[in-house]
Amino acid sequence: MKMQKRVFPDIDALSLAALDEVVRITNQAVASHGRCAISLSGGHTPERMFILWAQEKYRAAYPWERVHFFWGDDRYVAHTDPLSNYGVAKTLLFDKLGANVPLNIHPMPTEDADPSVAARAYAAEMRNFFGTDPPEFDVQLLGLGGEGHTASLFPNSPALDEQEAWVLPVTVPATPPRRLTMTYPVINQARNTYFLVAGESKREIVRAIAAEPDTGVSQYPAARVKPAGTLLWMLDQAAAS
Repeated sequence: MKMQKRVFPDIDALSLAALDEVVRITNQAVASHGRCAISLSGGHTPERMFILWAQEKYRAAYPWERVHFFWGDDRYVAHTDPLSNYGVAKTLLFDKLGANVPLNIHPMPTEDADPSVAARAYAAEMRNFFGTDPPEFDVQLLGLGGEGHTASLFPNSPALDEQEAWVLPVTVPATPPRRLTMTYPVINQARNTYFLVAGESKREIVRAIAAEPDTGVSQYPAARVKPAGTLLWMLDQAAAS
């Protein structure tokens, strides 16, 4: 796979560069069409970026009232659970901004009784915001699992072949197994997509994806991300070596 990538010395440098990209695109989107839509990822890698984002430098200058935050996937747990992707962003970023900062936050409804109902509800919320065509996020952040998953799209999942539904409930070989995830009809419409990948544990899967031929359908869900806009892999040195 031809992989457009940037390599950074460590996760701090990666996080700062990713945040600079988010800020740049946010300002462009607001200037172009009055708002910016961002799809956030879970996992440990974006946590450092959330902490930086909450600093005064960004808190004072970032156009929060014009930005809408969504999630590409989340664990089917309460929003207060430490495993909640939304909960992590809330704790590290949104709660640090103060009550006077206007926020437009769209967490996945992972506290509903029925995951299928929750998936349809989140798709409906996106339709209310974007309209009936598949959403085009201005910024999409994605992570990479050791077996090649991204969002909560895991190898051999039936969700990999979904062509219509924007959001699906899935059961995955990870903890916790119940999740909600966006699907490729949404993921592959993004204007700017960034994979944030850090740590030695990701080195082998990065090599495997990069070594795959561009022909055929990849066995790795992350390699099936081929968005309409820009795609950039941002790696720390440990993951890229």
